[in-house]
Amino acid sequence: MSLIFFAALCSVAVSIVLKKFKQRDYAVLQMIVWNYVTASILCWLWFKPDFTHLSLQATPWWLIGLLGMLLPTIFFCLAKSLQHAGIIKTEVAQRLSVVLSLMAAYFVFHEQFSSLKLLGVVLGVVAVLSLIAAKTQAMPQEQSSKAGLFLACVWAGYALVDILLKYNSSLGQQFALSLNLMFMLAGITSAVFVSLSKQQWQPKNFPAGMLLGVLNFANIALYVQAHQLLKDAPAVVFVVMNVSVVTLGVLSGLLYFKEKPNLMTVVGLLLSLVGVACLAMSMA
Repeated sequence: MSLIFFAALCSVAVSIVLKKFKQRDYAVLQMIVWNYVTASILCWLWFKPDFTHLSLQATPWWLIGLLGMLLPTIFFCLAKSLQHAGIIKTEVAQRLSVVLSLMAAYFVFHEQFSSLKLLGVVLGVVAVLSLIAAKTQAMPQEQSSKAGLFLACVWAGYALVDILLKYNSSLGQQFALSLNLMFMLAGITSAVFVSLSKQQWQPKNFPAGMLLGVLNFANIALYVQAHQLLKDAPAVVFVVMNVSVVTLGVLSGLLYFKEKPNLMTVVGLLLSLVGVACLAMSMA
């Protein structure tokens, strides 16, 4: 259980670091570049992917390339959502991206749904809509629109990444090798974004990006290890991870960033927790 808790802690810490450094005028795109450079190195050291058996013909480069572009794009949307919508709503939207992944499994891959799983999906959708509506009520129209847009991008973006990763696994690709290639391409894509935006590289963004990379990779590595150790109890890993992230996100928003949730936000949080519980029970 400690592995799952520390994975959740690293996940929330990524958001805290992004939000805090953005407030101090660090360049998010440059931090994202160094984040993926660091994550690539750590992935190679930790998972030890076998590059010697990399097949240029068999590797789905279009999929690796798509994820390599999508990952930094969603990371940037995450930073913007944290800035405009706050850490509480952003963390919940990120966690509830699993709902869209399940909907894709139902409509695209024709997976059978139990009534409990269907209830969890419906509650998850209503929870995210409640969070977007909560921000709309509490902010000026222009800022509210940005908050809703980036929340939706985080929700849909992380779901799309999850769907593409599962599709990549279904093709028989090695997890470690694919992940390392994605991180490397994500770093290159981020660097191209920085060049196109004509930003001047600033040394202060390097250690900030390295910190992000360590936390980002630690979240993935610990979560994967937790699944390996508790392979007979995936529902436990799922519910503990999601509830832990939501709880830590709420606490950091309330205590550290002094965010003030209104009634709709509280409703969204409660619905998200009930929805996660329903999904976990459907997996048991």
